[in-house]
Amino acid sequence: MKNIFFLLGIFLISSQFQAQILDKKDLKSYDGYFDFYYEESTDKIYLKVEKLNDEFLYVNSLATGIGSNDIGLDRGQLGDERVVYFEKAGNKLLLIQPNLKYRANTNNTQEKKSIEQAFAKSVLFGFKILSKKNGVYIIDFTPFLLEDAHGVSNRLKRKKEGTYKLDASKSALSLERTKAFPENVEFEALLTFKGNPTGKNLKSVTPTPSLVSVVQHHSFVKLPDNNYKPRVFDTRSGAISMSYMDYSTPIQDNITKRFIIRHRLEKKNPRSKKSEAKEPIIYYLDPGTPEPVRSALLDGAQWWNEAYEAIGYKDAFQVKMLPKGADPMDCRYNVIQWVHRSTRGWSYGASVVDPRTGEIIKGHVSLGSLRIRQDFMIAQALMNKPFAKRDDNYQPMLDLALARIRQLSAHEIGHTIGFAHNFAASTNNRASVMDYPHPQISLTDGQIDFSNAYATGLGDWDKVTVAYSYSEFDKKQDEQQELNKILKQAQNDGLRFITDSDARAAGGAHALAHLWDNGKTPEDELNAVLKLREQAIKNFSVDNIKSYEPYSVLEDVFVPLYFYHRFQVEAATKVIGGLDYNYAVKNDDQLTTKSVAVNMQKQTLDAVIKTIEAETLAIPKEKLSLFPPRAFGYNRSRESFKGKTGVAFDPLSAANTASDMTLKYLLHPQRANRLTLQKSLDENQLGLEDVVSQVLKNSFDKTHKDPYLVEIQQQINVNVLKYLMNLAVNSQSYFQVKAIANKTIRDIAKKNLGFEAIQYQYNLMIKEFYEHPEKFELESSPKIPDGSPIGSNLCNYN
Repeated sequence: MKNIFFLLGIFLISSQFQAQILDKKDLKSYDGYFDFYYEESTDKIYLKVEKLNDEFLYVNSLATGIGSNDIGLDRGQLGDERVVYFEKAGNKLLLIQPNLKYRANTNNTQEKKSIEQAFAKSVLFGFKILSKKNGVYIIDFTPFLLEDAHGVSNRLKRKKEGTYKLDASKSALSLERTKAFPENVEFEALLTFKGNPTGKNLKSVTPTPSLVSVVQHHSFVKLPDNNYKPRVFDTRSGAISMSYMDYSTPIQDNITKRFIIRHRLEKKNPRSKKSEAKEPIIYYLDPGTPEPVRSALLDGAQWWNEAYEAIGYKDAFQVKMLPKGADPMDCRYNVIQWVHRSTRGWSYGASVVDPRTGEIIKGHVSLGSLRIRQDFMIAQALMNKPFAKRDDNYQPMLDLALARIRQLSAHEIGHTIGFAHNFAASTNNRASVMDYPHPQISLTDGQIDFSNAYATGLGDWDKVTVAYSYSEFDKKQDEQQELNKILKQAQNDGLRFITDSDARAAGGAHALAHLWDNGKTPEDELNAVLKLREQAIKNFSVDNIKSYEPYSVLEDVFVPLYFYHRFQVEAATKVIGGLDYNYAVKNDDQLTTKSVAVNMQKQTLDAVIKTIEAETLAIPKEKLSLFPPRAFGYNRSRESFKGKTGVAFDPLSAANTASDMTLKYLLHPQRANRLTLQKSLDENQLGLEDVVSQVLKNSFDKTHKDPYLVEIQQQINVNVLKYLMNLAVNSQSYFQVKAIANKTIRDIAKKNLGFEAIQYQYNLMIKEFYEHPEKFELESSPKIPDGSPIGSNLCNYN
């Protein structure tokens, strides 16, 4: 009897305490997927938990950013998505994240349990139970919301911007976008981080750098139902994948399960050749986007509907303006956000994905607002005297920039609907918006022609990826066979898919896949780009800026023109010691791998060598008067030429930077190794000695009568020598590569270079190198102004 009275007393106290919390006069109630209450006097949120061990999705994100591309903490940035559940442990509710990387998809509960017990789970937070009544728990949710869930302090430390800690006295809940809906609840908190700023980036974007305040967003979202059918990932498909290990898999089968990520899309009438979708995919554009950018983004985003129409859907992909009062962080909305930073930076296409299945719940695009200004400047540099007659002749340049923004919109949305980059598309008639498009500008009768700069609409490859990921098949059809038919047809049509890791220049080997390249072959396009660059430099004049703008602005406009060939150089160097290959699978009859033909390698090498010729890199003498010392208030920036002549413009350092750009890729240790290997397999192939010989003919063996070209040649020669030294000592170099590099360095020491002082300096460098090879460091050339994203975009995707 005493125990009964005791338990009754506990129940009454708990009920009374819950009543005390929920009956407070200043308590604001929010009813939704989770009910919660806000108490203004204490600035607290109390959460009602009615179901234990019931899984839901937790997403953290950043509602307001810091504004620095280098730091990378942007407005609208998505964090992690995690399946979580509440579990009772004594007087606490624990928020637990199960480990979904390791599973057992079986009805055997003991087998499932054995996997759960074998791998760690994560307890994200522990909440003291304030009250319990009829299986309903009340917890103080505030401490959870005031944690640094997005990892801001860690990011600042990692970027060497300083050591910061959360300052609770300067942090508070933010109610403006704290809302409750039937299938999701949204919370926000203003967090202030206090510390000692040590980096220049944070100081440049924060009013008081020792105090950094941002708003972090938290979403609790109801998980989708079990009617979604995951689609198997195929390496040839261009789809982004998710994976996990399934320990219930039969031994003869692959334990790693791979599925694509995609939105759920189903026809209202599956038997109809063309049908509306049960739930169309709708993207919403940030109303803060100004015109004419707004219209360009809407146009580019709409391109994707064409691909869905091709597989039997009507209006399945739609783009609208974000409704008034809607929150872009709300998981119910796929959004395109216009993001501001202090410097030009990346654009992102990210997604909130159900970790269980790969179903995309929310697509979230972030587009950097300064990007279009750089595209405008590229056009301004290339056009012949655009401001010769009037200062309002900006429309041709704006049209080119807007054409690029349309593509950018389609590209980033492509990531959020489940697609990876395809960097082979530019050599295949611009077959995909998922490539990085460099403007395709040509010379016609000596005039620069901009009419074909950027493509309009989706490419053929984009329709293949949509067909693979989103086609709906009849129950009588074998889905795997139908998917293989889609990919086989793409192969028969000559479409190629090569993505990120195979497209990078440093050590990269795929001859037909690169970022920001154009043309059927890298050699042809590099030759064309060099001719275009030469003509545009001849045309360049004071009329490339408006009246009464300082000449310092003209210098900055010249930067992207001088380095206009930079990306095509990277693409071309990959041909040398390069390979052609596919993501082949058994029985698909694709080429697996082969070396690039020797003639193509030699012709491409000839084109690449032009980019380290003094005549190519010398800024014409008559143009140098256009670049006086910088005007007051127009200091050099990260996007300006770097030099060693103080206030004076430094054309020698410009040539040094440009030649360094070529040589660091051409004489990369991994490329040198591949050249050695391919020569050993085929004596007729290009070898490292052949490449080094060509480089020497166009550097140390070259002479000039013009003193200006002589000095530029020395800048090139120094870079040749330092990269040979790097090959000689680099731990990644083959033994044979080191031998060739060392022999070449000794040969240079024996050369008669014509100038006693110059000969002495080179010999001094070589002597120092051989006496202390362990001290060798690859000396940096004057840093090339920011490239990525220059005239294009570099983007991340989840």
